[in-house]
Amino acid sequence: MSENKGYFIGVDVGTQSVRAGLVTTQGIFLKVASLPIKTWNPFPDVYEQSSDNIWDLCVKVILDVTNGIDPALVLGIGFDATCSLVALDKDFKPLSVSKTGNADQNIILWMDHRAIKEADLINKTNHEVLKYVGNKISPEMESPKLLWLKKNLPEQWEKAGYFFDLPDFLTWKATGSLQRSLCSLVCKWTYIAGTSKGGGWQDDFFESIGLEDLIYRNYEKIGSNVLSPGEACGNGLSVASANETGLIPGIPVSTSIIDAHAGGLDFVGILACNVSESCTENLEERMALICGTSTCHMKVKMDPVFSPGVWGPYYSAMVPGYWCSEAGQSAAGVLLDHVINSHPATNALKQRILKYGEERHIAKELNEMAEKLKEKKGLSSVSLLTSDYHVYPDYHGNRSPLANPDIKGMICGLTLASDEEDLVKQYVATVQSLAYSTKHIINALQEKGHVIKCLLVCGGLSKNPLYVQMHADITGLPIIVPNSSEPVLLGCTILAATAARYYSSVVSAMAAMCGNGILIKPNINDQEYHRKKYKAYLNLLKCQEDIKCIMNQLAS
Repeated sequence: MSENKGYFIGVDVGTQSVRAGLVTTQGIFLKVASLPIKTWNPFPDVYEQSSDNIWDLCVKVILDVTNGIDPALVLGIGFDATCSLVALDKDFKPLSVSKTGNADQNIILWMDHRAIKEADLINKTNHEVLKYVGNKISPEMESPKLLWLKKNLPEQWEKAGYFFDLPDFLTWKATGSLQRSLCSLVCKWTYIAGTSKGGGWQDDFFESIGLEDLIYRNYEKIGSNVLSPGEACGNGLSVASANETGLIPGIPVSTSIIDAHAGGLDFVGILACNVSESCTENLEERMALICGTSTCHMKVKMDPVFSPGVWGPYYSAMVPGYWCSEAGQSAAGVLLDHVINSHPATNALKQRILKYGEERHIAKELNEMAEKLKEKKGLSSVSLLTSDYHVYPDYHGNRSPLANPDIKGMICGLTLASDEEDLVKQYVATVQSLAYSTKHIINALQEKGHVIKCLLVCGGLSKNPLYVQMHADITGLPIIVPNSSEPVLLGCTILAATAARYYSSVVSAMAAMCGNGILIKPNINDQEYHRKKYKAYLNLLKCQEDIKCIMNQLAS
């Protein structure tokens, strides 16, 4: 390790905001800045953003966190972002991906589901690459989105010069280098990495789905020079980007990583801190939940394990040398927001919160209201509030373990009530449903040979104690919540420190920079109740499948 002192910058581009953090060499945050991203939603299931807008925000938050800091003390920068598709023309200018034709709308956001038909077409090929995405490619991945563009916007397709995963776009803007991240390519683009021969891009796959033009000039449009996260990208920060950010040209910029995987880097750091004997120290027996707008369930193993409906395994996509399996929920935080904001009692509740004269998240208020309602009804647990209220949470389709974007959300237990008590019950039931979904994912992974004895929960929803406790109670597993308030940003700075060679490897940087964690234990008193509720959860799913069969028979 170098003896130099200084700082690292992490930049995290999430679904709704761009954030930057200034961090010491020991992983201590000195300052964090955040700005909202503009998102277009012109049609149902269509979500678009602007690469110019996002880069401008990156510059602004970097300037904010480095204000008053000697630029010479900034030793490196790391970027992460959502796995969204960026389109540029042959002159590297934004190219519209929208039926509106607006050039500013040149990003298909990760959660966009316009390419469901294209995903179905790709899945019918049964190509070998599909075994690395749980045997079914998702419309959230890049191949279906690219195929949608070619079929639906042919004039734009002809103008296209370059396509990037958003994390790779950021490192290109920062350095001018067209190098791509192994993390993005293996997880979202069907690039094959591993220890055996025959990896890389698969020509016959692109030929079989009608995207053979991407093969041209050694995959020039989507990249063929691939680096692992934490490797230094290009020649460091370009002169142009240095002028924008006020930093010094040439400082190392790490190869990027997907935002969920950046959060997952806390795996080894917290392992090194030995937070509790009651939580396994074996990295292969832990699962990380990076829970924000969506939730990603990250699991690593030294040997590859294939599980239908679970993305991966991907070699070295997150922790070097490990195979990463990635399950998830397409709607988590956004589902809770939807349930809360669409309830008739919410507006009055928000007005009451404003009278407190303090900034207070509505979820905190609902958690306190749930406790009071529990006491009023003489119940031993908040969980028992929902004995007659059941939610199936796949309002935006099922990512795992069913890999079915057509599945819908369900509620059982509605009455004519529209008061705050009904809001509390619906909120608690929805939180529980997300935990039952996690249990569904865990069971699917364990059936294929994964061992899971402990959960690591980070991201926005980890700050909601009801969400965390319900996950512990329903899965029956202990949970570690990192003390760091910004684990995803910390993951970026871990990669920056590795690229700058301040630490010799990603793993050593994790061990040095990650902090401790808080242990949450499951409440064993509610286990039988949750066993019954989980059975109800599965019955809701079966009911939906049965209804679909009935309606399909009617249509035929």
